[in-house]
Amino acid sequence: MAQKRTGSSGGKGGSMHYYNSANNFYGGNGIVGAQVPVGAGLAFALKYKKQRNVAIAMYGDGAANQGQINEAANIAALWKLPMIFLCENNLYGMGTANKRAAANTNYYSRGDTIPGFRCDGQNVLLVRETMKFAKNYCVDNGPMYIEYLTYRYHGHSMSDPGTTYRTRDEIKHVRDYRDPILLVKHMLIENSWATEKELKAIEKEIRQSIEADAKACLNDPVPTFEDMYSHVQLSRPYIRGVTHDLT
Repeated sequence: MAQKRTGSSGGKGGSMHYYNSANNFYGGNGIVGAQVPVGAGLAFALKYKKQRNVAIAMYGDGAANQGQINEAANIAALWKLPMIFLCENNLYGMGTANKRAAANTNYYSRGDTIPGFRCDGQNVLLVRETMKFAKNYCVDNGPMYIEYLTYRYHGHSMSDPGTTYRTRDEIKHVRDYRDPILLVKHMLIENSWATEKELKAIEKEIRQSIEADAKACLNDPVPTFEDMYSHVQLSRPYIRGVTHDLT
């Protein structure tokens, strides 16, 4: 858990502060949409180092209206950076339908000269194949826009009930017919890639693993009062480029 001393950010931040550069995961950002220029910088580094890989900057339909995304897209197109602008469109932004906040809700088309497409983000196989295609394109030709249509069942945050701007029937319909877990389960069974018995065993194993991890996290220590001061300031003044010894 992020709130624990053993958490990914030492109990000082939540999901916006996850970061693991060893696995090429450069975290979220406390500023809406600000991760996209970071992604452009990563894409520039890949091209500069001649590494045949892509940077993927993910953002929601609400963040799609932020200006820095257009700035990053402009430089990515100009320099043909290997970057995927990936919009996760769950239709409602922070607390209202995206058509009330955006003049153009075809988010895949917002790249101007950058090509883009839209597809179902609830289908795991479709997502896998389209990402393969996008990577192969971007490493040689430059950036691409992708819009994955998805959905969230609950509110955007603890203060959002999630039912004031949509109906419960709509949420139930998505759960019944577009749930990504149910979709992949049906595909596995219908194509004889797995049996229902095998999937139930996997589901049971996963549930037990999650319950064990959650129990362990609840018993982990919380940050101490002294932790509030760590990573905040040095014990003496430091001037970048002038002071070299930080011991």
